[in-house]
Amino acid sequence: MKKILLIITLVISALFSEVNAQKQIVFEGVTIPRTMAFENKTLQLNGAGSRSKMWVEVYIQALYLSQLSQNPKEIINDNLEMSIRIEITSALVSSGKLTRAMNAGFEKSAGDNFNTLKPKMELLKSFLSDEITKGDVFELTYNPVDKSVWVIKNREFKGKVEGFEFKKVFFGIWLGDNPVDEELKNSLLGI
Repeated sequence: MKKILLIITLVISALFSEVNAQKQIVFEGVTIPRTMAFENKTLQLNGAGSRSKMWVEVYIQALYLSQLSQNPKEIINDNLEMSIRIEITSALVSSGKLTRAMNAGFEKSAGDNFNTLKPKMELLKSFLSDEITKGDVFELTYNPVDKSVWVIKNREFKGKVEGFEFKKVFFGIWLGDNPVDEELKNSLLGI
């Protein structure tokens, strides 16, 4: 009887360990959850990649979607919950560097609409203005209910930027026709 209980305990422990292992993955030393909860919805990890500058990895980025997809145009134009998760992996990243890089990518993504959307980008940058340290995690999540991108840093809500057009240009930074990093785009798409 003791052997049977021991075997049952071992089997249950193994199953529990396997389930926990499936809840997250480790990518280049960073633990990335396979799912993300947002406003009573569960978003699934679509893909993850790293962003490097001058041979230094600066952050690990993950894309979470309510419906997995490898079609960047579809993702950009979907009016569904989706999120970009960025974990800072270098002490070289500052608020100024992150917002300048994001602004440059936003300008490329916006094209002729940049001047119209610039005030919204400035608002987003203000939510990212606090000091940034290695290990900080940003969740930039689109909420279709209020048509806005929510900015959360280390699980603290910083604010939101309204507008579906803003959302499309914002996600276009990484998924558009002219992304900031083609390799990162493919990684986010799971290609």
